[in-house]
Amino acid sequence: MMRTTMTLGLGLMMACVTAADASARTLKASHQWPSGKGDLRDEMVQIIAREVAAADVGIDVRVYPGAQLFKPREQWNAIVKGVLDITAFPLDYASGQHPQFSATLMPGLVKNHDHAMRLNDSPFMDDIKAIINEAGVVVLADTWLAGGFAGKTDCIVAPEDVAGQTMRAAGPAFEEMLVGAGASIASMPSSEIYTALQTGVLDGANTSSGSFLSYRLYEQVSCLTPPGDYALWFMYEPILMSQRTWDSLTEDQQAAFMAAGEKAEAYAHEAAKAVDGKMVAAFEDAGVEIATMDEAQFRAWLAIADTTAYAGFADTVDGGRALLDKALAVD
Repeated sequence: MMRTTMTLGLGLMMACVTAADASARTLKASHQWPSGKGDLRDEMVQIIAREVAAADVGIDVRVYPGAQLFKPREQWNAIVKGVLDITAFPLDYASGQHPQFSATLMPGLVKNHDHAMRLNDSPFMDDIKAIINEAGVVVLADTWLAGGFAGKTDCIVAPEDVAGQTMRAAGPAFEEMLVGAGASIASMPSSEIYTALQTGVLDGANTSSGSFLSYRLYEQVSCLTPPGDYALWFMYEPILMSQRTWDSLTEDQQAAFMAAGEKAEAYAHEAAKAVDGKMVAAFEDAGVEIATMDEAQFRAWLAIADTTAYAGFADTVDGGRALLDKALAVD
């Protein structure tokens, strides 16, 4: 009789545990990058998943890397509609729906990683986040990733260095600026830069630090201009949550996600700098010259951007000039 009672008691306890586990709500997080390969955007999402699990608020975040659920650019509509809960997303991908988002991949608006942190708390980002919120999306963590230039035979630090060169640029605004400096443009995804340099289609390229590393471009160039105190290329790639998902959470669950987002953002700030350092080390090991851009050269690029990329943005985007001016006002 005692054994039967103990067995029943244990069975009831196990059933309660199973029921509690089953009651945990699962949210879907999607992004386009591979998991377990050291990509900082994947790690940001994984940090959020781990921290929310540790907070024990009845939420489980399941991460789907490598564009398993949605193609990269489809994630915006998915999260707006609430069919996706969380994403790591380059905001410029949604500039077709919200042209103002092109300002988050605009030459020279962010000059270094510390400047990016200051920009996060500026009226510029207040305006960007207002558009994000109005679309039905919540920002969990801010992230800015840097990039640079590389030349097959020459260093690229000043506008005159690209005159007469055929360049690949990361984004239409950069293409406009480079054309304004006298370059010709060959458009292609970053995965094709290596072959284009190898075959002489390109004289130089502009892309992210991560792409410079992952595509081994140090094998095809003689000089690298990495992001330092002055850089032209920064891209905003935040962690986002659907407003519909956010509104369905309890206050404790919302607090857990915001705390997790803060940890992910702090990690990304240092990790992004580390990616730049790894890139420089890999290029140096390959015998590639490292060039740095000084303030005068940076200002020369900005002057060209102002009459090309900035002017085009101001002419075609409602409130575009005011938005750019707010970013440029952040020292």
